[in-house]
Amino acid sequence: MTTEGRGLHTHVLDTLGLAITGGEYPEGGVVRTDEVAQRFDVSRTVVREVVRVLESMHLVQSRRRVGVTVRPAREWNVYDPRVIRWRLAGSDRPRQLRSLTVLRSAIEPVAAGLAALHATPEQCAALTEQALGMVATSRGHQLEGYLRHDIAFHRVVLDASGNEMFARLGDVVAEVLTGRTRHEVMFHDPDPAAVTLHVQVAEAVRERDAARAEELTREIAVGALQELDVLAP
Repeated sequence: MTTEGRGLHTHVLDTLGLAITGGEYPEGGVVRTDEVAQRFDVSRTVVREVVRVLESMHLVQSRRRVGVTVRPAREWNVYDPRVIRWRLAGSDRPRQLRSLTVLRSAIEPVAAGLAALHATPEQCAALTEQALGMVATSRGHQLEGYLRHDIAFHRVVLDASGNEMFARLGDVVAEVLTGRTRHEVMFHDPDPAAVTLHVQVAEAVRERDAARAEELTREIAVGALQELDVLAP
């Protein structure tokens, strides 16, 4: 597929994904592929490829004589980063952010405790580097720069836990953090206390203090939930 073709495929996928997760197509609703092809002026091949991706996310199912129908929301692959992105772009954003932040609060403290036990020297150094990057970009409305370091920090924590299931949640956490920033569900400058906590987590991991790493990361999660109470009630 050419670059132009991939761009068109992505455009159709994002538009339909947003429409389905946003309720434009209700549960059991039919997505008519011929209408999609006409609407976007694309070939049936492109539409079929898009439908296959949506099927892989369990958003739709194709059945003979019925067509492409929207599956119940309870069956969607809610851990797929694109599904997360689409849902955060919709009207249900506050509830989605809260649900995902509660998930993080359950997983990341444990991951940080494990990271203190299993992180390599290189991972410890990377954690410190990203924490300092967060400090450097925490003032002056540098949210994009701060976001890059924040995502990288949490990826290192999850990877350094040594648990492959935790590590696979890196993309989920990245979408949550990105969604908060893109949709302005955070303050113009990050909470100084939260920034300091990230630095302290890096120190605890480096010092192999699992209990403290877990406790500090739990404080970060609690703070994130409190921010949602203010910014996305």
